[in-house]
Amino acid sequence: MPKEKGRNVIATNRKARHDYTILDTYEAGIALVGTEVKSLREGKASLVDAFATIDDGEIWLRMVHIPEYGHGSWTNHTPRRKRKLLLHRREIDNLVGKIRDGNLTLVPLSMYFNDGKVKVELALARGKQAHDKRQDIAKRTARREVEREMGRRVKGM
Repeated sequence: MPKEKGRNVIATNRKARHDYTILDTYEAGIALVGTEVKSLREGKASLVDAFATIDDGEIWLRMVHIPEYGHGSWTNHTPRRKRKLLLHRREIDNLVGKIRDGNLTLVPLSMYFNDGKVKVELALARGKQAHDKRQDIAKRTARREVEREMGRRVKGM
C-alpha cells in the first residue's frame, strides 16, 4: 500500500478566526484510538466548541466531536472524550508561560492528515470584543469595495 503524501484537511474551525485574534499557531500531533482514525478517514469531525487546556504539563484537546465509527463494535470510542496533544516539552513550557501571563486561550483551527498522520493546527488566541468584530467586518468590506472599483477601472467600465 503506498504511503499518503501531502495534506488532507478533515475539519476546520471557521468561527475561531471570527471570535479570536490569532497570535501564534502550532502544529501538534494527537493521540487517538483506532476507531477514531477510521472515522476521521471518512471525513467526519467537528471542531465547533473545541478548546485545549494544560493539565499537569500536558496539553489536552477537549470537546472535539469525532463520531463513532459505523463498522465498529465494542471497540468504539466515546465521541467527545478528551484527547492528548503531542508537542515538544519546549513548546509546552512556552505555551504555559504565555497563557499564564495574559488572558489567552488555545483554540484548534483545523484538523488534517499530514503524510498519513493526524495533526491539529492549534492557535494561541485572544478573544475579540464585539466592537473588534465590527471593525474587522468594516475593514473587510472596505477592502472588497476598493478591489471591486480597481477591477472596474482596469476593465474600463
